[in-house]
Amino acid sequence: MEYSVIEKVVLNQQEDLEEHSIDDYCYRAEEEQINLNSNLAQVVIGMRRSGKSTLCINRLKRAGVEFAYLNFDDERLFGVATDDLDTILEAFYKIYGDFKYMLLDEIQNVEGWPLFVNRMLRKKLHVILTGSNSKLLSGELATHLTGRAHQIELYPFSFIDFCNFNKVELSPLTTKRRGFLAAAFDKYLLQGGLPELMNEDNVKGYINTLTTSIINQDIKKRFNVRYIKTLTDLTNHLLNEAPAVIVQETLMRLFNFRSSHTLSNYLSYLQQTYLISPLNRYSTRSRLRVRNMKYYPIDVAFMNERENAFAGENLGLRLETIVYLELRRRTKYAMQDVYYYENGRSECDFVVCDGNRTLAVYQVSYSITNPKTYNREIRGCINGAEATGTENIYLLTYNDTREPVIHNGHKIIIMSVWEWLIKQ
Repeated sequence: MEYSVIEKVVLNQQEDLEEHSIDDYCYRAEEEQINLNSNLAQVVIGMRRSGKSTLCINRLKRAGVEFAYLNFDDERLFGVATDDLDTILEAFYKIYGDFKYMLLDEIQNVEGWPLFVNRMLRKKLHVILTGSNSKLLSGELATHLTGRAHQIELYPFSFIDFCNFNKVELSPLTTKRRGFLAAAFDKYLLQGGLPELMNEDNVKGYINTLTTSIINQDIKKRFNVRYIKTLTDLTNHLLNEAPAVIVQETLMRLFNFRSSHTLSNYLSYLQQTYLISPLNRYSTRSRLRVRNMKYYPIDVAFMNERENAFAGENLGLRLETIVYLELRRRTKYAMQDVYYYENGRSECDFVVCDGNRTLAVYQVSYSITNPKTYNREIRGCINGAEATGTENIYLLTYNDTREPVIHNGHKIIIMSVWEWLIKQ
């Protein structure tokens, strides 16, 4: 690629960077995971448009350090090759002068990038990377940057992020503030946490475009998928049905897959690019944990804000999805695991484990005002707690917070989801 083209792109992106003000963006807790003093590459991965670039730029600007920047998700850089990376480095030094930090956005678009990053680390540069494919980055990091990378996973906005962005104060919980928080949660429950949707009126158009971009840019090109219509139909079906258990035999019949291997690959691609997120069944047996896998969308906006979704508000399922995503955020850096429990008679939505020790179980129900529903959810809590061996039991609802109840000798904490979400 010609030097003049690369230089122009770097200059244009530098101008965009100078217009970026941290005052225009909310603080996110994941910023603290980026260690600017480390000699390891800091790798931020997550779904396309989840805010990875903004997170990294904010972290660097808040620290007041000089850094060079390039976003490879730019049509002018299409076809950039390994041989061009030194040219990019030369343009960096010309435009940014001497720098110790380098931010490379959507780095997975460049073949051979790990070797270049490894060389930059040997030169004692601090390298920050972002990417939209979890397995690809993990695999290449393991191969080429063994022990020299720290990975940070970023999801769309949490409810706390959502409140920070919309300047809704979290404490103290006065009557007035509780009302504001409940109203904010109603919006979050329907809209979700994709950062760019905070200022977007055409939600359905945005979600359609994003889904199509992920399928065509992050899956089709990277994995050379031939049957793109089948992949698209499968994606829309899964998002329409989520959360649900994946039954491969049913999916093979519905979409005429000739090979279970192809179906497994397609499901893996959707997981790697963060359109869906898997949840294993709780069991002490490894072979049972990988069967009957459940899945969730990466954000509730994908559940119905698409063409031909034929989905209503599904408030109970949306509530369950929000709790699942928050548990994923909370357990990721503690190296803990999340499962669901099911024994044929009842189900407990989530089981959080640290190794083989169960920390807590969570049951999610939109409303428990109906006695039949209340009894069913309490039974799910108790069965989950007794089967997994924990006394930390939560029943989370849309807006019903009560005094803890004692049932069969077990204490169950009942609280609204939004109150649980703002507890650190």
